[in-house]
Amino acid sequence: MAGTRLSGQQITGFWAAWAGWMLDGMDSFIYALVLAPAMRELLPRSGYKADDAHVAYAGSLLFALFLIGWGLSFIWGPIADRYGRTRTLAGTVLIYSVFTGAAALAGNVWELAAFRFLAGIGIGGEWAMAGTYVAEAWPEDRRRQGAGYLQTGYYAGFFVAAVLNFTVGAAYGWRAMFLCGLAPVVVSIVTLLRVREPERWVAAHEALPRRSPLARILSAPLLRRTVVNTTLVAVAIIGLWAGAVYEPTAVIKLARSAGYALPAAQRMASYATALLSTGTIIGCLILPGIADRLGRRWTLALYFAGMAVTIAAGFGWAYYLPPQTALPVFLAVLFFLGIAGGNFALFSLWLPEQYTTDVRATAFAFCTSIGRFVGAGVNFALAAGVQHMGTLGTPVALTAVAFALGLLVIPAATETVGQRLPA
Repeated sequence: MAGTRLSGQQITGFWAAWAGWMLDGMDSFIYALVLAPAMRELLPRSGYKADDAHVAYAGSLLFALFLIGWGLSFIWGPIADRYGRTRTLAGTVLIYSVFTGAAALAGNVWELAAFRFLAGIGIGGEWAMAGTYVAEAWPEDRRRQGAGYLQTGYYAGFFVAAVLNFTVGAAYGWRAMFLCGLAPVVVSIVTLLRVREPERWVAAHEALPRRSPLARILSAPLLRRTVVNTTLVAVAIIGLWAGAVYEPTAVIKLARSAGYALPAAQRMASYATALLSTGTIIGCLILPGIADRLGRRWTLALYFAGMAVTIAAGFGWAYYLPPQTALPVFLAVLFFLGIAGGNFALFSLWLPEQYTTDVRATAFAFCTSIGRFVGAGVNFALAAGVQHMGTLGTPVALTAVAFALGLLVIPAATETVGQRLPA
C-alpha cells in the first residue's frame, strides 16, 4: 500500500512495539499450551486430584486470575499519558517477562496463580501502549495500516509459542516453556534506548491539563463512548479467549479419542495453534481495508458474526462428532475462527481515533483492561460449567451468545471512518 515514507525512527519504534506485542502473545499462549502438563504436576502437590475435571477447573480459575491481573493493567494508561509512551511500554514488557520466567519456579498451583496474576498486569498494558504509540508515531495515511500490522504480532507470538511447545516443551517440559518468557527483557531495554517519544505526545505533554485523564474519559462528553468501547472489547475478550485458551486442550482430547498417543496429540495441539494463528494474522491484515470501505461499525459486526458462528460450530458441533471425524472438522473451523479473531486489530485502529492525545493511552488502557474483569467472570463461569456438565465443548460454545449481544451494542459506537487522528 503506497503512502508516506516511514522514517528510521518510526520503523524502529514499530518493530519494538511489534516485538513486544509478539512476545506478549507468546507469553499469553504459553499458558494455554502447558495448562494440562502443569496442572497434572502441580495439582497433586496442592492436595487435589489431577483428573480431567480438576485440570480444566483449576486451569479456568488460574486463567480468570490472570485476566484480573490483566484488568488491573489500566494503571499503565495514566502513567503513559503523564510520563511517555516508550518508557511505559518498556515497563510493561519488563514486568510480564520477569514474572513469566518466575512461573517456572512454581511449586504448587497457588504459586503459579500468583506469578500469572503479576505477569497479567504487565501483559495487559502492552497492547494499549503499543497501539497508542503506533497510532501517534506513524503518518496519518499509514497509521491504519500500521494498526493491522501491529496486531499480527500478537498472533505471531502464538506461532512462536507453538514452535517452543513442539521443541523446548516436548524436550524439557512446561517449566522450560515459562523460562522462555524471559526473552522480552531484551525488547524492554531496546525500547528504552532506541525509541523516542511520538511528537504528538511531546507537544500535548507540554500543555498537559491538571485534571486526571481517567476522570476525563469517565465524564461527559466521553463517558458514553468509553462505556460502549469497553463493552465491545469485553465481548471480544470473552469469545476469543474462550476459544484460544481451550483450543489446545480440546485438540488433545479429540486427538486422543481418534487414537493418537499423548505425544502425538500434544504435537497436534501445536499444529492447531499454528493454524489458528495463521487465520488470525490473515484476519488482521485484511481488516484495515475492510474498515475503510465498510466503516468501523460494520466491520466489527462482520467479525463478531464470524466469531459467533465459528465458536458455536467448533465447540458445539464439531467437538461432538464421531472421533475419526471430529478432529479434522474442528481444525477446519478453527482456521475460520482465527480469521474472525482478527477483530482485535480493529480496536488498535479505532480506539485511538476516538480520543485526543492527552487521554489516548488512558482510554485505550481502560477500555482494553476493564473488559478483562468481565472476561475473568466468564472464565469462572466456564470453570463451573465444565465441572457441572463434565464436558469442555458446550460451555465454550455458549460464549457465542456474547457476540450476538455485542451486535446489539455496535450501533451505539462512534463511527470515525475518514476522520484524522485527534490532536
